[in-house]
Amino acid sequence: MKQDDHRLALYPGSFDPFTLGHLDIVARASRIFDEIEVTVAVNTSKKHLMSVEERCRLIEECVADYPNVNVASFEGLLVDHARERGAVALVRGLRQVSDFDFEFRMAFANRRLHEGLETVFLMTSEKHALIAASIVREIHHWGGDISSFVPEPVLRALNNAR
Repeated sequence: MKQDDHRLALYPGSFDPFTLGHLDIVARASRIFDEIEVTVAVNTSKKHLMSVEERCRLIEECVADYPNVNVASFEGLLVDHARERGAVALVRGLRQVSDFDFEFRMAFANRRLHEGLETVFLMTSEKHALIAASIVREIHHWGGDISSFVPEPVLRALNNAR
């Protein structure tokens, strides 16, 4: 494979926390692209459960079995980061129809800002279709069992943070 045939895709998000649904998308995208970067967004205007460094470390643990997946954080416009990294695509997970409206508009905006960057939508597996990080945060906040929603490293970290 020539170097310029290398297909890097970014899988961006806040991943607060990283869920089994996120891991499902990573696993499937890793079979399609040569390299996946789980791109953790730095958003200083949001209150997060964990720091960006902690989220990156936990995601690295969760994706350790996927040799073509790495984790990085970024701040700023995603399309600028994609251009700097030489990414050919953004991977976005869709859980339900309501996700599509927002993602559709974002894909058009990203394409306008970076014409060569494609957006690839992957539907999550049925068993993860109702998992949302916001729901996991709410359940965790009230002391509920989140073990069926998050990978083991995330579960340990959140339980230890109590």
